[in-house]
Amino acid sequence: MNEPIIIQQAVPMKTSSLTQLQQQLREFARERDWEQFHSPKNLCMALTVEAGELQEIFQWLTDEQSRNPGEEQLRMAGEEMADVLLYLCRLADVLDIDLLTAANTKLAKNAQKYPANEVRGSAQKR
Repeated sequence: MNEPIIIQQAVPMKTSSLTQLQQQLREFARERDWEQFHSPKNLCMALTVEAGELQEIFQWLTDEQSRNPGEEQLRMAGEEMADVLLYLCRLADVLDIDLLTAANTKLAKNAQKYPANEVRGSAQKR
Protein backbone atom coordinates (compact mmCIF):
# COMPACT_ATOMS: atom_id res chain seq x y z
CA MET A 1 0.00 0.00 0.00
CA ASN A 2 1.22 3.49 -0.83
CA GLU A 3 2.24 5.75 2.01
CA PRO A 4 0.23 8.96 2.29
CA ILE A 5 1.73 11.91 0.52
CA ILE A 6 1.74 15.08 2.55
CA ILE A 7 1.34 18.35 0.72
CA GLN A 8 2.47 21.36 2.72
CA GLN A 9 -0.22 23.91 3.36
CA ALA A 10 0.21 27.41 1.99
CA VAL A 11 2.19 29.67 4.29
CA PRO A 12 -0.30 31.28 6.68
CA MET A 13 -0.79 34.97 5.98
CA LYS A 14 -2.83 37.63 7.70
CA THR A 15 -5.11 37.64 4.66
CA SER A 16 -4.46 35.82 1.45
CA SER A 17 -4.48 37.47 -1.93
CA LEU A 18 -7.55 35.41 -2.76
CA THR A 19 -9.30 36.67 0.36
CA GLN A 20 -8.46 40.25 -0.61
CA LEU A 21 -9.75 39.62 -4.13
CA GLN A 22 -12.97 38.15 -2.73
CA GLN A 23 -13.42 41.22 -0.53
CA GLN A 24 -12.96 43.49 -3.55
CA LEU A 25 -15.47 41.45 -5.55
CA ARG A 26 -17.96 41.48 -2.68
CA GLU A 27 -17.72 45.27 -2.48
CA PHE A 28 -17.90 45.60 -6.28
CA ALA A 29 -21.14 43.59 -6.31
CA ARG A 30 -22.55 45.43 -3.27
CA GLU A 31 -21.90 48.87 -4.83
CA ARG A 32 -23.87 47.84 -7.91
CA ASP A 33 -26.62 45.96 -6.04
CA TRP A 34 -25.64 42.79 -7.89
CA GLU A 35 -25.58 40.50 -4.85
CA GLN A 36 -29.20 39.62 -5.67
CA PHE A 37 -27.98 38.03 -8.93
CA HIS A 38 -24.99 36.19 -7.45
CA SER A 39 -26.64 32.90 -6.59
CA PRO A 40 -24.39 29.83 -6.82
CA LYS A 41 -26.37 28.72 -9.90
CA ASN A 42 -25.85 32.02 -11.72
CA LEU A 43 -22.18 32.24 -10.77
CA CYS A 44 -21.58 28.66 -11.96
CA MET A 45 -23.24 29.43 -15.26
CA ALA A 46 -21.18 32.61 -15.71
CA LEU A 47 -18.00 30.72 -14.81
CA THR A 48 -18.78 28.10 -17.45
CA VAL A 49 -19.44 30.76 -20.09
CA GLU A 50 -16.10 32.43 -19.37
CA ALA A 51 -14.28 29.08 -19.46
CA GLY A 52 -15.91 28.48 -22.86
CA GLU A 53 -14.67 31.85 -24.09
CA LEU A 54 -11.16 30.89 -22.99
CA GLN A 55 -11.49 27.57 -24.79
CA GLU A 56 -12.64 29.35 -27.95
CA ILE A 57 -9.29 31.15 -28.24
CA PHE A 58 -7.49 27.82 -28.66
CA GLN A 59 -10.28 25.83 -30.33
CA TRP A 60 -8.89 25.44 -33.85
CA LEU A 61 -5.18 25.66 -33.10
CA THR A 62 -2.86 22.71 -33.35
CA ASP A 63 -1.17 21.55 -30.14
CA GLU A 64 2.00 23.32 -31.28
CA GLN A 65 0.18 26.58 -32.04
CA SER A 66 -1.53 26.48 -28.65
CA ARG A 67 1.87 26.13 -26.97
CA ASN A 68 3.14 29.24 -28.75
CA PRO A 69 0.26 31.71 -28.86
CA GLY A 70 0.71 35.13 -30.38
CA GLU A 71 0.60 38.39 -28.47
CA GLU A 72 -3.10 39.00 -29.19
CA GLN A 73 -4.04 35.44 -28.20
CA LEU A 74 -2.12 35.84 -24.94
CA ARG A 75 -3.88 39.11 -24.20
CA MET A 76 -7.28 37.59 -24.86
CA ALA A 77 -6.44 34.45 -22.87
CA GLY A 78 -5.34 36.60 -19.94
CA GLU A 79 -8.64 38.48 -19.97
CA GLU A 80 -10.69 35.29 -20.10
CA MET A 81 -8.60 33.63 -17.38
CA ALA A 82 -9.18 36.70 -15.23
CA ASP A 83 -12.93 36.37 -15.79
CA VAL A 84 -12.79 32.69 -14.80
CA LEU A 85 -10.79 33.52 -11.68
CA LEU A 86 -13.12 36.35 -10.68
CA TYR A 87 -16.26 34.23 -11.00
CA LEU A 88 -14.59 31.33 -9.19
CA CYS A 89 -13.53 33.59 -6.32
CA ARG A 90 -16.98 35.15 -6.12
CA LEU A 91 -18.62 31.70 -6.08
CA ALA A 92 -16.29 30.52 -3.33
CA ASP A 93 -17.09 33.65 -1.33
CA VAL A 94 -20.85 33.16 -1.71
CA LEU A 95 -20.51 29.49 -0.64
CA ASP A 96 -17.96 30.32 2.08
CA ILE A 97 -15.37 27.93 0.66
CA ASP A 98 -11.69 28.58 1.31
CA LEU A 99 -10.22 28.04 -2.16
CA LEU A 100 -6.62 27.58 -1.01
CA THR A 101 -7.63 24.94 1.52
CA ALA A 102 -9.86 23.22 -1.04
CA ALA A 103 -7.06 23.28 -3.64
CA ASN A 104 -4.47 21.92 -1.21
CA THR A 105 -6.87 19.17 -0.11
CA LYS A 106 -7.58 18.23 -3.73
CA LEU A 107 -3.88 18.27 -4.62
CA ALA A 108 -3.13 15.88 -1.74
CA LYS A 109 -6.01 13.63 -2.83
CA ASN A 110 -4.72 13.61 -6.43
CA ALA A 111 -1.18 12.85 -5.25
CA GLN A 112 -2.48 9.72 -3.54
CA LYS A 113 -4.71 8.76 -6.47
CA TYR A 114 -1.94 9.32 -9.03
CA PRO A 115 1.42 8.35 -7.50
CA ALA A 116 4.17 9.72 -9.76
CA ASN A 117 6.04 6.42 -9.89
CA GLU A 118 2.89 4.67 -11.19
CA VAL A 119 1.47 7.21 -13.63
CA ARG A 120 4.49 9.09 -15.00
CA GLY A 121 4.03 9.78 -18.70
CA SER A 122 0.47 8.40 -18.82
CA ALA A 123 -2.67 10.40 -19.50
CA GLN A 124 -4.91 7.54 -18.30
CA LYS A 125 -7.66 8.55 -15.90
CA ARG A 126 -8.11 6.46 -12.75
